[in-house]
Amino acid sequence: MSHRKLLNTFMTLLLWSSITTMVILLLSIIAFIFVNGVQALSWEFITEPPRENMTRGGISTPLIGTLQLVVVSMFFALPVGIATGLYLSEYSKKNKFTFLIRLAIRSLAGVPSVVFGLFGLSLFVILLGFGSSLLSAGLTLGCLALPLIVTASEQAFQAVPKDFREASYALGATKWQTIRKVVFPAASSTIITGAILSIGRVAGETAPIIFTGAAYFTPNVAQSLFDEVMALPYHIMVLATEGTDITLTRPIQYGTVLVLLALVLGMSAVGVMMRARLRQRGQ
Repeated sequence: MSHRKLLNTFMTLLLWSSITTMVILLLSIIAFIFVNGVQALSWEFITEPPRENMTRGGISTPLIGTLQLVVVSMFFALPVGIATGLYLSEYSKKNKFTFLIRLAIRSLAGVPSVVFGLFGLSLFVILLGFGSSLLSAGLTLGCLALPLIVTASEQAFQAVPKDFREASYALGATKWQTIRKVVFPAASSTIITGAILSIGRVAGETAPIIFTGAAYFTPNVAQSLFDEVMALPYHIMVLATEGTDITLTRPIQYGTVLVLLALVLGMSAVGVMMRARLRQRGQ
């Protein structure tokens, strides 16, 4: 066997072993969480609020609070992120200004989430006067999701073949009509992929909301954008580090983790189905 075939076989085995290891680790984590958390699951656990210093009751308040945070953050991040990606792909020119915008976006993607929390504290909570609230936390999480959405949107628009645009122009369409009727529908499935990834990150973040709107405990769901809100990631942290009896709350911890994992996977599954349907329409 030649040196090239040996190298090819070795690299193939290396890649397959890496994939197998990753899948085994992922399944092991999911199985561990499921085995330890399924005993806490019940209809009451999902629908009742926490009580007795969070050692009894359920997780309805932090569950709804997490959904509220996702909605507020995406309501801000998706329009801004998609519009920015559209500008960079379709309207911007290659100059220093555009280079600095792209550099800033790439740099923001690597900033630790706790820095976004401090930024949200300074801007939304203090400077703009929103206080510790659902609005402040949602906008902070929206800023956290922006780099991923902008990058995914820009790449989605750039991936649309130029022939599509030229055919539209040849039929007399304007640039905006071409973008709205041709480019955006063709890029929508990839944009949804970026949105799915950003939703998963937003739903599981703890550090940004600690500074901006997460409540240690509140019996009621946020009724307005200016109310504090409980969230599943922060609730898990509280149960694991500040509970009065950690051994007593351990089943609740794993049950909450399992619900959060199912929530993220469920959102991802909905996004995947939407993406598949959009691709079928585009074919």
